[in-house]
Amino acid sequence: MTASAANIQATGKRKSAIARVYLRPGNGRIVVNQRAFEEYFPMETTRNLVRQPLNVVNAGPELDILINVMGGGLEGQAGAIRHGLSRALVALNAEFRGALKKAGFLTRDPRIKERKKYGRRGARRGCQYSKR
Repeated sequence: MTASAANIQATGKRKSAIARVYLRPGNGRIVVNQRAFEEYFPMETTRNLVRQPLNVVNAGPELDILINVMGGGLEGQAGAIRHGLSRALVALNAEFRGALKKAGFLTRDPRIKERKKYGRRGARRGCQYSKR
């Protein structure tokens, strides 16, 4: 690792969630909003989503990861953390960029909720049709 003693910070976004990710030298602890990682994300699928960048570059046990995340739901927050963690790993070591880019973790997912339209129940759903 070419990590300096200073903190590395990066921001990730997904849907309406925004995550600030801080990397520091440590022993592999992950803390999300001052809570344990396993406590904040109870489902294994969301935990795996967050850990994907660490698995791609085989990093993690020598880093403490502190995360502040707000907005959206748990899936959107997990995607925002994945995006921010990928950016932070590239800032830590530029050699990780190729693997993370190939996996698609450095690209911000542009899909957001479509606005509700007038005369409709949602973005596209119309009113229920009554034949009689």
